[in-house]
Amino acid sequence: MLTFLWKFTVFYVFYTSGFLSNYVTFEDEANIPAIAKYFNTKGRYEEVNPYLREDILAVNRSILQPPLDECQQIHLTAIIRHGTRYPTTKNIKEMQQLYNTDMDGRLVQKGVDELKHLAVRLSKLFPSLISEEKLRGGFIKFITSSKHRCVNSTLSFKAGLTELWDIKDVEFDHAVNDALMRFFDKCTRFVEEVDNNPSAVTEVEKFKQGPEMRRVQQKIADILNVPYSSITYDVAEAAFYLCAYEFAIRSVKSPWCELFDKDDAKVIEYASDLREFWKRGYGHDINSKASCILFHDVFSRMDKTATQNKLGQQVTEAVTVQVGHADTLLPLLTLLGFFNDSEPLTSTNYAAQAHPNLLLVLSDCGGGDLRLQPLLNEKPVTFPGLTDRSSMPLHRDVLEHYRDLLQGCDFETECQQFKQPAKV
Repeated sequence: MLTFLWKFTVFYVFYTSGFLSNYVTFEDEANIPAIAKYFNTKGRYEEVNPYLREDILAVNRSILQPPLDECQQIHLTAIIRHGTRYPTTKNIKEMQQLYNTDMDGRLVQKGVDELKHLAVRLSKLFPSLISEEKLRGGFIKFITSSKHRCVNSTLSFKAGLTELWDIKDVEFDHAVNDALMRFFDKCTRFVEEVDNNPSAVTEVEKFKQGPEMRRVQQKIADILNVPYSSITYDVAEAAFYLCAYEFAIRSVKSPWCELFDKDDAKVIEYASDLREFWKRGYGHDINSKASCILFHDVFSRMDKTATQNKLGQQVTEAVTVQVGHADTLLPLLTLLGFFNDSEPLTSTNYAAQAHPNLLLVLSDCGGGDLRLQPLLNEKPVTFPGLTDRSSMPLHRDVLEHYRDLLQGCDFETECQQFKQPAKV
C-alpha cells in the first residue's frame, strides 16, 4: 500500500506539473469539472443554483408570490449549513497533498464569501425582514454550532450585512448552542444505536464492496497502471475528494478529476447518499427523532411570533439565522417528510439526497390568516403530505399536519430511553 501511495503521489506531481495550465477559475464555464454536480456536500452552492454562476447576488422575488396582495412577511427562520471548508481528518486521511492538521475542517475564503453572498441575497429576497433597521434594532438573532466553521460562517453572514449597509459603529452578538445545532452529538440513543454501530450501515458497506464500486476502482487502476488490489474504496474516494476540494477551495479543475467520468461520479455520490440515508435520514427512526429539539425550537418561535402579531405587539424576533451542519439539516428535513422516497436506499438501488439551506417564512395575509412558506436552497417547495399543495399554506394547517410531532417528539424521551439496537 505504501508503494502505491508513492506512485499515486508521483502521478499527482507529474500530472500537475505537466498540465498546470489546465487549472482554471470558476468563471471559465468550459473548465468546470463535468462531475461537479456530483460532489454532494463537498461541492459548490452554484451547482445547486447554476444561475449564481452569472450573478452571485441574483434573486428572483417573483418566487415569493403570495396568494393575497395584503400578505406581509413577519418572520423568517433560516437554518443554514456552514460554508465551504477544508477537509477534515476523518474522511480525507489519504489527501496529504492538500491537507494538514492546522486546516482541519476550517472555513476557507470561498466559504466566507458564500455566507456573505447568501446574506445579501436574503436581504434582497426579504427586504422588510432583513434590513439595517431590523439588525440595529436587535430583531435579527444568530445561533450557531460551536464548530469553528459554523462560528466563522455566522461571522461571515453578519459581515455580509454590515458591509452591505456600511455598519462600522456596532457589532452584533451570536449565541453558540450545540444542543440545537449539534443535537446528533447529544442524543445518546442515536450515538449508540446508529453513529457508533457498524450494523446500522451494513448496506453502505455492501455497496462499497459491490460491482458498481469495483468497476470504478478498476478503471482508476487501469488509468494509473497499478494493480487492481491497490485501489481500495478509500483510495478511490480520496481521489474523488481531491478533485472536489481543489475545485471548491482553490478554484481549479484538478487533474484528479480526469480519473472519473459522470457514471463513476454517480456511483461515489450514491455511496455518500447511502451513508446519509442510513445515518442521518430515513434509514433509522432515531435519525430524525434526534432533531425533535430543533423542530420544537422552530415551531415554538413561530407560535410566539403568531401570538405577538395577533395581539398587535412588536414581533421581537423578525429573523433567526441558525448555522449548523449537513448533519443538522438532513435529520430535520427527514422529520418534516422531505425527500421520502417510496423505497429505502439499499446497496442495489439509486436515489438522490440533498443537504440544502432551509428557510421558513411566516406571513400575515389579513383576516387572522397566517401562512407559512418553506424554501429549500432559496426555492419554494411544498410541505410533504399536506393537503394544501400550494407553497404557502395556512399556518394552522401546517400545525395540524405536524400535530403528532408537536404533541410528542420529545428529545429526552427519544434519545435517552433505552431501546433495542437497530437491526438491518
